Amino acid sequence: MDFAMELPGTYYALYVLELGATATILGMIGFASFLVLASVQFPGGYLADKFGRRWLVSSMTFGVALSYVFFAIAPSWHFILIGTVLMSLCLIYQPALMSMVADSLPSERRGMGFGIIMLITSAATTPGPFVAGILYNQFGLVPGMRIGYGVVVAMFLAAALLRQRLQETMTNARRPSLNELVHTYPTALKESFGIWKKLPRSMFYLFLSGVVGTFGFAAASLYYVVYAVEELLIDKAVWPLILTALFITMIALSMPTGKMVDKFNRKLPILVAYVLFAVSMLLFVYGDLLRIFVSLVLVGLAQVMMNSGFSALQTDLTPKEQRGKVTGFTNFANNILMALGSLTGGILYEHVSTQAPFFLAILFIIPPFLLTLTMVHEPEKREE
Repeated sequence: MDFAMELPGTYYALYVLELGATATILGMIGFASFLVLASVQFPGGYLADKFGRRWLVSSMTFGVALSYVFFAIAPSWHFILIGTVLMSLCLIYQPALMSMVADSLPSERRGMGFGIIMLITSAATTPGPFVAGILYNQFGLVPGMRIGYGVVVAMFLAAALLRQRLQETMTNARRPSLNELVHTYPTALKESFGIWKKLPRSMFYLFLSGVVGTFGFAAASLYYVVYAVEELLIDKAVWPLILTALFITMIALSMPTGKMVDKFNRKLPILVAYVLFAVSMLLFVYGDLLRIFVSLVLVGLAQVMMNSGFSALQTDLTPKEQRGKVTGFTNFANNILMALGSLTGGILYEHVSTQAPFFLAILFIIPPFLLTLTMVHEPEKREE
């Protein structure tokens, strides 16, 4: 799935613009996607804790695969919007999948575990931009993207079949009845909001710092390739080669970072990651070919440190039977902020300045850095 997603992901924003969208419409599609994704996180987290993880993950992956058909056949950006909404609905399984991963990692090896997962992900995605570049050179932007999305559909269906072999990590797992599914949302909402009374304060501040930073990142992320091609005049065929630097960095540093998180500290890598993100944004905004390359290397390093440190610390602070709801609530808030960030970024890019989304992202790094530094503390005893 990781390899397949990176094929069209390399030129996604340019593809949507070519189908008649504007920068603001691109942001609006992101807004709709994250808003719908947010709406399914509460029931997703509740169902994962109440009925188990496996059935939700294995069944809904088929829906995600089929939603990409709309991307492949899209005659206009409206089909991209439809596909995005359907995909977001099917991603109700996210809390279940993330909880299943957390359940499977022993407390003393979580940093390494999340590091290995990022290593595998990065290794899988690294060839994606190369293949995307080949498709672009051979067929052009739109036909190449359609072929890429066709590959996504096929490989996601294969992944859905493989996920039938997942093993359940909860002891109370069973498929809910239709009546239970219908009545899930109110109960899920109530229990998800009440979860913070059962968790240490550090978990709340860790959550808060993450969602604040998410807004800024979402404002800028869609416009990396657009800014590089239109403002910095980077050749479309060269962009995949530069993007590969990010994945190679993540491959090289995933294991060492995971070991560091397990041996020394969970919080320090998170703080360093915030600083690296800010520096990388500045290098990108005022970039040339070399600065963009360095910028993406720093982004890769920051992502590895953030993912390993944040995921391990969140798992340390959350009991197993509450992880689905915590993940669901966190994903809900993140997606709401990403929706608003995407919309804000599109408006700023088109109507204010092409640099404005990146400066906004830098500004929104400061509060989460200070929150993590002063209010987040590692637990004396880690949750199993």
